[in-house]
Amino acid sequence: MLDAAIALADSDGMESLTMRRLGQALGVEAMSLYNHVANKDDILNGIIEMVTSEIALPSRDGDWKAEIRRSAISAHEALWRHRWACSLMMSPAAISPARLRWMDSVLGCLRESGFSAELTHHAYHALDSHIVGFTLWAVSLPATAEGLKEIGANFLQTLVIEDHPYLAEHIEYHISDTSHDEDGEGEGEGEFEFGLDLILNGIERIRDMDAPQTPENEV
Repeated sequence: MLDAAIALADSDGMESLTMRRLGQALGVEAMSLYNHVANKDDILNGIIEMVTSEIALPSRDGDWKAEIRRSAISAHEALWRHRWACSLMMSPAAISPARLRWMDSVLGCLRESGFSAELTHHAYHALDSHIVGFTLWAVSLPATAEGLKEIGANFLQTLVIEDHPYLAEHIEYHISDTSHDEDGEGEGEGEFEFGLDLILNGIERIRDMDAPQTPENEV
C-alpha cells in the first residue's frame, strides 16, 4: 500500500493521494483500505518514514566532513526524487523514527568530532536549513533545464537591462548551458554542493578557532 501511495504522489503530486485514488491504484474499494490503516494520516506517516529511510546516515568512524557531506547530499537527492516529501517532512507531526535516527546521527557525528554542544546546535540547524530550504526552492522550479531557460528568457524580455545590469547577467548565467547539471535537472546537485561546502568549511573553521591551544597546535 505504501509503495503505491509513494508512486501516486511521485507521479501526480500529493494532491492526487486520496483514499479513492489509492484504492483504484491497488484495485480495491477505498473503504477496504481502512482494514489496514486508521486514516489517511497513517498513510502519510508511513510514506514519509519510507522516504526518510532512503537517506544515508553519517558514519562516526570516517572523516566527519566527508560523512556529513555524503549524508546531506543523500537527503537532498531523496527529497528531489520525491518532490512532495519536503513540505510534508516539515510538519511537526511528521518527525518519524527514521528522521530521529538521522538527526541523532548528524548531531553525534559533530559532537564526536570535537564540536561543542553550542556549535553543534548551530551547525545542525545550518545544515538542516540548507537541505530543506534549498530543496524547497529547487522543487518549485521547472523540473527540466529547458523549462528554467524558458522562464529566464521570458523574464529577461520584461527586464530593463540598463537599470538592472547585474541581475540580467545573473539570469543569463542561469539560462546558459554551463549553469546546469549534466543530467539536465536544472539547479540541482552542483548548486547544492556549493552551499553545503561553504557551511562545512565554515563550521570547521569555527571549531578549530575555538579549540584550546596546546603545545602541539600552537604556532
